[in-house]
Amino acid sequence: MAALARLSPCAITRILLLMPADTALTVGIDIGTTSIKGVVVDREGTVVARQRRIHAVDAPTAGRLSHDAADVWHDGVQAVWEQLRGEGTIAAITVSAMVPSMAPVDADGRPIGPGLLYGDERGSADPSPHGELGELASFAAWAASAYPDAAGYWPAQAVANGALTGTGAIDSVMAIMASPLSDGATWDVDACAAVGAAPEQFPVIGSGHEPIGQADGALVSGGTVDALAEQLVAGAEVGDVLVICGTTLIVWAVADDWPEAEGLWTVPHTSGHAAIGGPSNAGGMFLERVRYLVGERGEAGLAAVEPGRVPVWVPHIRGERVPYHDRERRASLHGLDVGHQPGDVLQAAYEASAFTVRAILERSGVAVDRIVATGGGTHVDPWIQALADATGQPIQVVATPEGAALGAAYMSRVTAGLEPDTSGAGSWARIGRVVEPRTSWIEPCAARYEQFRQLTDRSDHAVGP
Repeated sequence: MAALARLSPCAITRILLLMPADTALTVGIDIGTTSIKGVVVDREGTVVARQRRIHAVDAPTAGRLSHDAADVWHDGVQAVWEQLRGEGTIAAITVSAMVPSMAPVDADGRPIGPGLLYGDERGSADPSPHGELGELASFAAWAASAYPDAAGYWPAQAVANGALTGTGAIDSVMAIMASPLSDGATWDVDACAAVGAAPEQFPVIGSGHEPIGQADGALVSGGTVDALAEQLVAGAEVGDVLVICGTTLIVWAVADDWPEAEGLWTVPHTSGHAAIGGPSNAGGMFLERVRYLVGERGEAGLAAVEPGRVPVWVPHIRGERVPYHDRERRASLHGLDVGHQPGDVLQAAYEASAFTVRAILERSGVAVDRIVATGGGTHVDPWIQALADATGQPIQVVATPEGAALGAAYMSRVTAGLEPDTSGAGSWARIGRVVEPRTSWIEPCAARYEQFRQLTDRSDHAVGP
């Protein structure tokens, strides 16, 4: 099942000769926590077509987070591709997705069990100090135990690629993130055996942006990580901060050295520098839960909220990732009084997400010159406004919110031989609007931020399940 049906150089040449570089389009498909986004993009980075497919998330408790992998990773990606493929001559496709993820699959690569997502307690056997570094291996161990007769154990990117091409494959970056199961090039026999599986039950590992197959004449790459694709087309340089406003809130501050701070991640940045920060649960999942609880009166009441009359949320609705790496933390609301209205409670939620960004930046120690916001949450004006008020800085919002899909589309150009590498991806970075902080809100927000820090930094505030 894992044999890679590589395309010969002649086959690739025949495909590319049919599509002049000036007119060839590329596709990026991003599997997100709550939706699949797909874009068709021309050589200038202009989105000529887009599709979005909303899907459910199974989160019955704070410790569980999964997809119906057959419906989302397999059928959902196929459905989005079906909607996009008629938009013109498509040179290549790249699928991005969140990490880590894992599902048991049958001999045809179709999932036969749940698609586990980051933070699911079924990956809690991970002994590493930074959570995700061993979480995928723990997911594999659970899947092998719960589905011992499965033909394979694949992350979302492999399932999607299998649906498009018949070959379940991932790229070398994804493989490295599967450590200790893989070194980025091969699967380790002993490490795979330790989780109850064999190397051939894991995806084929593609090399870089090399095509692993084709779908309807378009080359398909090994896929990528959503946050990496998002970085490519954000145009962030040293001193810039990239805030990805999605179901997960992700913050990356770009530096010219290799900064380190307790609880934060430092990773290579696409500009050749380094980025420090990481993912937080104070994103769309937390905000959606608060919106559900306050109902329509919450949104309707935002305009009447007074700057000095807002309570303070601790937003750890299902634990927190950076900087605490604590699955047991829970959300709580502080300072609520009889006079508060649903709009006040919702405003507090937006501020808590923004305060999380500010806290990560302060912990990083990196000087901030510019904040760039991307992701589907940039459509939510109160969230972006709270980010400006809480940081006291203007927020530059990207023109294309489907950043991961856009970055994946640029990677597709490399796969198709239309670009030599991803170094030019920053040319696709475009700012759509700038949101300025409100003068009357800066000082009250600063006071609430101090309370937020005291609450979140307390070691004894967490409440178990």
